[in-house]
Amino acid sequence: MMGEFAGKRVVITGGAGGIGMEAARAFLAQDASLLLIDANADRLHDAVVRLGGGAQVATWHSSIATPAACAEALAQGGGTPGNGKLHALVHLAGVFEPDPLDPAEHDVWDRAIAANLTNAYDMAIAFLPHVDRAAAVRGQPARIVLASSIAYRRGGIGRAAYSAAKGGIVGLTRALSRELAPQVLVNAVAPGIIRPGMTTGVIAERGGEQALLSQIPLGRYGEAAEVAGVLCFLCGPASSYITGQTLTIDGGMTNA
Repeated sequence: MMGEFAGKRVVITGGAGGIGMEAARAFLAQDASLLLIDANADRLHDAVVRLGGGAQVATWHSSIATPAACAEALAQGGGTPGNGKLHALVHLAGVFEPDPLDPAEHDVWDRAIAANLTNAYDMAIAFLPHVDRAAAVRGQPARIVLASSIAYRRGGIGRAAYSAAKGGIVGLTRALSRELAPQVLVNAVAPGIIRPGMTTGVIAERGGEQALLSQIPLGRYGEAAEVAGVLCFLCGPASSYITGQTLTIDGGMTNA
């Protein structure tokens, strides 16, 4: 039996990271073909080896830091199957680094906003020429899923630019969802503390592991595979009446 993404091409930026890798696994399990985009060539190569997807997995090594780079990645990144159209853009690329309230460090603010907000807009715009409009008419709209964070709700010490950018993703998602409907459904995910890769700095910031876990009603960190499951849902037929939403995946942390 064919998976629900059979014959569909899914683009994952940040595709060699923790959540990106698990998303790739989840989409492959449902017979998607993939284009993984990542700025780290070695990590991208390792991801392909670990996925074992063969011809189903194409890659493009790029920081996608400019509109032109975004367009090039989608146009040249390994080609596309079938009718040459793309079904979904899962945009996970971004940076997570301290951005202190220091006027001498304004370039850090600029870099965080560019990488975590402006780049999402640029990728979404670059994706649009590749949308299968005929499929949308048949009731199979394309999907864009952007990456926000619970930081947009909680803030964080030394995270002003990051938090602002992730809040911007929520607004961008809402705006794009209205402008692109019904051809494209646009949603976002807002992960909490997710393993692997997102815990070390946050543990220290929140006063140790026990203090951090006490803020999460489920009493544990999230797993990248749990976020991947939501990403697949938002790109699949079960979410066909959902657009403009940001789904929080945080074990109840923002409700605690």
